Amino acid sequence: MSTDTSTLEVFILDKAYRINCPENEQESLRASGQYLDRKMRDIRSSGKVLGLERIAVIAALNITHELLNASKRVDAESDSQAELTKLIGKIEKTLDHYHSLDS
Repeated sequence: MSTDTSTLEVFILDKAYRINCPENEQESLRASGQYLDRKMRDIRSSGKVLGLERIAVIAALNITHELLNASKRVDAESDSQAELTKLIGKIEKTLDHYHSLDS
């Protein structure tokens, strides 16, 4: 895994941003820039938000909201998995107990 750093150029609303980034993370950063660009373009094209700074803030809020909701879903799934594992353990223990009574 390379940790060499180089400069990556990301375009957001037709403006170039030069960012130092480890080479092994450049594709991810490029995809992040493209995602942000799409979100900001969507907001700008809606005509409801004026000004680049406000568009950027609204995009950041929307993306943060998406991230937090996804994180909550992952946490809920993880909690469900832990509960399921506990239940399986209880069932197996109960079955082992009944099998030992039969012997």
